[in-house]
Amino acid sequence: MNKIDDFLFNIRVPRGDVKAGSLLVSEPFLRESYFNHSVICLIEYGGKGVTSMGVVLNKPTDYFLSDLIDGVTRNEPVRVYCGGPVSVDRLYCIHSLGEEIFPGATKICDGLYIGGDFSAMIDYVNSGYPLDGNIRFFLGYSGWDAGQLDSEIADNVWAVAQIASAPELLSGPSHGYWHGLVRRMGADYRGWMYHPQNPRWN
Repeated sequence: MNKIDDFLFNIRVPRGDVKAGSLLVSEPFLRESYFNHSVICLIEYGGKGVTSMGVVLNKPTDYFLSDLIDGVTRNEPVRVYCGGPVSVDRLYCIHSLGEEIFPGATKICDGLYIGGDFSAMIDYVNSGYPLDGNIRFFLGYSGWDAGQLDSEIADNVWAVAQIASAPELLSGPSHGYWHGLVRRMGADYRGWMYHPQNPRWN
């Protein structure tokens, strides 16, 4: 293998801790439509022998919140994201606002939460408060059977990264989201940047 091939195809994957709040970054050759160039935030992870759950952060749908929920009056359209292929008829909310703003919210990790009082969420949206960095809505989730995620990580399907900050996780456009995170993962991953999202574009 020459130096260029080694640069492009040597897929190095970190072996850091996997836990709720960890980010799963898909390796560049993963072509499954839901997970191609995806970044997943793990919501639940119990280790070997336990199922796991997460949401894809960077796959917008064609839906806005007002298409799915009655009573959304915010002038600015609120994009809904595709969290994964499981329970796509269910709406999930990931936010950095905590239980004081949304009572009943469940803590994922420091500064990041899921769910809570849904009426309070809609009131927050309708009141015109900032959304970027604070709250995102997702249809469906990504799930793994017991042992499946550990096996995929061992097979280098996912790199494991950690959240820099919750607001950063929930902000910015979906275009370039995967590339931005890979760039922050350091020099070992520069080769990932040169793989197109769709190989037929080459």
